[in-house]
Amino acid sequence: MSAAASNLVISLGAMQLARKIPFDDPVTLNYVRIGYVVVQVLVLGVYFFVSQKVKSKNDQTVLKYVEAPSPMSSEPGQLVTITVKDYDLQETSKAIRGVYMGLAMMVFLHGYMKYTQPLFIQALMGLKNLYDAKIVSIHLLGKPAEGDLKRPFVAPALFGAAAGGPQTDKAAIDEAEKRIGKKDD
Repeated sequence: MSAAASNLVISLGAMQLARKIPFDDPVTLNYVRIGYVVVQVLVLGVYFFVSQKVKSKNDQTVLKYVEAPSPMSSEPGQLVTITVKDYDLQETSKAIRGVYMGLAMMVFLHGYMKYTQPLFIQALMGLKNLYDAKIVSIHLLGKPAEGDLKRPFVAPALFGAAAGGPQTDKAAIDEAEKRIGKKDD
């Protein structure tokens, strides 16, 4: 099952479970708030730890790929040349930004709109997303960067549909380098 499909299943299950939690009880609500904050601090801590681990490994292996073009654009994809260290730091930074966006959304939903169920659901989803993060699998769980974990990471497809990820084949890279050469002339 893809990550998106499992996220949907977990969200729906968590919503059903959240209906049984008495959020109108102030003690229960405080426990859920504390649980949410602890999970978010844990997730951020793991990402910062992974970031430090990436920096300490300092893998300067060059990674070349052609970014997938925008679906609405007729332009071909751009050639990207980056080191593994910089790519991993970039991916970790994206994950941290995702956590911050979730926090901002939760401040709005719970702080302003007074919704309580999303606190419980997002605490579970934070742990699930941390487990699914490819960068965490490589640097924290020690899995080899092969198959699905091969850099550059391919965006997960929703329900098995074909995902247009970065192209790493030599022909695509050579074609992108030729386009760059033509622009320089």
